[in-house]
Amino acid sequence: MPPAHSRPSRPKALHIATAAVLITAVTASVASARPHRTTQPLPSAAGSPSATADPGASSGASAGLNDPRMKDIAQQLVSSAENSSLKWQAQFAYIEDIKDGRGYTGGIIGFCSGTGDMLDLVKHYEQLKPGNPLSRYLPALQKVNGSASHAGLDPDFVSDWKKAAEDPAFQQAQTDERDRVYFNPAVMQAQTDGLHALGQFAYYDAIVMHGPGDEPVSFGGIRAAAMKKARTPAQGGDEKTYLAAFLDARRAAMKTEAAHEETDRVDTEQEVFLRAGNLDLHTPLVWKVYGESFHIDN
Repeated sequence: MPPAHSRPSRPKALHIATAAVLITAVTASVASARPHRTTQPLPSAAGSPSATADPGASSGASAGLNDPRMKDIAQQLVSSAENSSLKWQAQFAYIEDIKDGRGYTGGIIGFCSGTGDMLDLVKHYEQLKPGNPLSRYLPALQKVNGSASHAGLDPDFVSDWKKAAEDPAFQQAQTDERDRVYFNPAVMQAQTDGLHALGQFAYYDAIVMHGPGDEPVSFGGIRAAAMKKARTPAQGGDEKTYLAAFLDARRAAMKTEAAHEETDRVDTEQEVFLRAGNLDLHTPLVWKVYGESFHIDN
């Protein structure tokens, strides 16, 4: 089990609805970009966003995290903060109640039973594999959405989740939903703003922790605060200056919540890369999170 501090809570309420709003805004601002799939029926494993999506590919921005190797690096960076480990694939089976008021938190991106994204994950799993080990929990997940309740989930939900995590279809469902709700919107917006790999990762990490949306402590609110201080590269601004403003805004948002008092993932990770001018996240990468040291050599 990861240390308690490695799973900071985040305000993910209204995840799916606000994700749709965010993607709609991004798509409207980049008419030439490939339409996003969020408003379409959830994909099958063969046509999942993780396998086919190329957000912002026609925008002219750096491919960055669209490269499979870079996407894997981004997931390792997120996992270092979320799980105190670079082995993000080992987190499919992760699940616990971290007592943040959002019920159970589980999987590679911290899907929560109280915020809707875990419900949508299990719905997608049901599409990929009807009658799976989690199918019977769909009514309960619907009822506990918006609360910290375990009603209808205990006592077997945790063990059944871990059993499901051995199923490639459930692993596919998790990566699909990670991409649909978090990765693709973040990377598309970052490319629209003219950001390279570091900026794309900064957006992705922010949306993972804070959730999509326009509230002050959500991803959209953080980006809006940054844009009041600096122009994006797409607006003719300096990329380093804008990213510094974004990280400042992110830090300020984190400090408004007790669960985010430790800002290491900004201070001793992303800012380290920014100060080094490593906008493309070239390896080797060396950083610290919550006192632990990590490195990616290649």
